Amino acid sequence: MSQVHGWLTGRLPDDWFDGEPVVTVDREEIIVVGRLPLPTQSTDSEDTGKDGSSARSAEAGRIKRFREDTRVQRMKIADEMEARFGRKVAWGAECGQTRMLFTNMSVPVMTRLRQPERLILDTLVEAGVTRSRSEALAWCVRLVAQHEADWIEQLREALGAIREARESGPAA
Repeated sequence: MSQVHGWLTGRLPDDWFDGEPVVTVDREEIIVVGRLPLPTQSTDSEDTGKDGSSARSAEAGRIKRFREDTRVQRMKIADEMEARFGRKVAWGAECGQTRMLFTNMSVPVMTRLRQPERLILDTLVEAGVTRSRSEALAWCVRLVAQHEADWIEQLREALGAIREARESGPAA
């Protein structure tokens, strides 16, 4: 992960993001999400709703502009990363409270479930919460991630410490 982040830090144009991008790496994919500057916007705009809808629209527009303006260069960098690190690359951007990912992967994951677990997925499908067992399982994973975020982060930190200990150990 540090190799990916280091290489990318040296490769990205300096003016793309406010600060360093957040880089997430798993077995199949590298996702790069950078923070964009907020667009300047009139504060006395009549169409600004209580929910900040005008601000959200401006943020989405800023992200769309970034996506279009940098497409060719992002794809070139992605090709280089895919060749170097052996993983697909997806991009994203954050602006204010708006976050968008551009064309990231949806990877099938095999799992074996017993009937009680399948019945839960089928209930979600039959109730119209999701359209398929696959979507129901993804919904469940997102729910666990949302409600157990602190615990999952502790696990990730512990795994990082294990990786570091293995790398600093004796060579086989």
